Amino acid sequence: MLVFRCISVLLLNGMKYMNICDHPFHRWSFFDIADYSVDDFCGLVMAAGKSGSFRMVEPLKHPSKKSRRDRSRGKLSGRSSRDEAMEQQIWKNLPEDLFEPVIARLPIATFFRFRSVCQRWNSLLTSQSFSRHCAQVPQANPWFYTISHEHANSGAMYDPSMKKWYHPTISTLPAELIVLPVASAGGLVCFLDIYHQNFYVCNPLNQSLKELPARSVKVWSRASVGMTVNGNSTGAGYKILLVGCDGEYEIYDSVTKSWSHPGNVPADIKLPLSLNYRSQAVSSDSTLYFMRSDPEGIVSYDMTTGVWTQYIIPAPSHPTDHTLAECDGRILLVGLLTKNAATCICIWELQKMTFLWKEVDRMPNVWCLDFYGKHVRMTCLGNKGLLMLSLRSRQMNRLVTYNIASREWVKVPACVVPHGRKRQWIAHGTAFYPCLTAMA
Repeated sequence: MLVFRCISVLLLNGMKYMNICDHPFHRWSFFDIADYSVDDFCGLVMAAGKSGSFRMVEPLKHPSKKSRRDRSRGKLSGRSSRDEAMEQQIWKNLPEDLFEPVIARLPIATFFRFRSVCQRWNSLLTSQSFSRHCAQVPQANPWFYTISHEHANSGAMYDPSMKKWYHPTISTLPAELIVLPVASAGGLVCFLDIYHQNFYVCNPLNQSLKELPARSVKVWSRASVGMTVNGNSTGAGYKILLVGCDGEYEIYDSVTKSWSHPGNVPADIKLPLSLNYRSQAVSSDSTLYFMRSDPEGIVSYDMTTGVWTQYIIPAPSHPTDHTLAECDGRILLVGLLTKNAATCICIWELQKMTFLWKEVDRMPNVWCLDFYGKHVRMTCLGNKGLLMLSLRSRQMNRLVTYNIASREWVKVPACVVPHGRKRQWIAHGTAFYPCLTAMA
């Protein structure tokens, strides 16, 4: 691991000094150039040398004006140049068997900048060996795919590690329909149109997209969706569960590329299901969990065994806008708790022995003071270990994340469309673990 880290640092710092001998490849225009600073794109400017090969060069800057970042770096380092030149011999001796493992451990955004260097690097997305290396890298925090009220047909992705928003353009999604991200698994995001007729599965990173075949039964006006992968990655396929309030459900299997209609939930589960449609399903291994309101509790479905289970669990006292969450097999509940004019966000964990909710954390009091006297509504935009919460009132529009493992609350920078200034109201979203090689 130390070797990979050292080589990754060398690769990040030395990209602009190495000669690229492969054929040039046009820059891939997934991330908006407006989302990056000049320093982010210092490795993307290529100039042809006399030998015909390509070398990485710095972008031209106005000689009479330096950026604040450059002035600060110059004061701290005291060096005449920002980076030290690296010997090309280092890169000539880089072992071939270390190339893909190192690239797989680079940050996602960095990979897409490097992908534009040459055809060989661009082809990594379809390489089976590179896919295996990516699968061996431990998953960090999930990303969030969201849509706003102002731009319902275009999404925005948030990377919590870099605290940066990206604005992808999934050109293959139908422009005439409004599709919502409703579930995710294995780096893929499942979209459903607002009429509950058409399903799409997409990897927002590599633009792989598939429209699922039409379902065999009638369209349900209200339904919940869950998604799991077969095994540890989407390479073995994935399944999507659609369940309606009357107990009917359907399952899409990517291996057979078809929907199946097993029937209805067992008779011992009370109908109608009265699912909480504001709460997305959560998954743990092969089991999906849905929140229901009458009776209060959870219903689960094991995608491997096909077994439904019902848990009658009284809800905590007077929560609103509550939704399920999951972290390392733990089932949690997040919701607003209001008393008099004071509002706070609370986190409860389901106790496996008693099947009762136990409060385990609250938002810091100093943050909750901003909610005093305001009618706050909360939407949970991601529930996989790292929560993203949208808090909105007439006087407030705020996004925060909560790390379940570390119990850390972080304010999210405002989502602003490229070349715009207005802060977007995030209306819907889901968390997904970014995977470069997952294919729909």
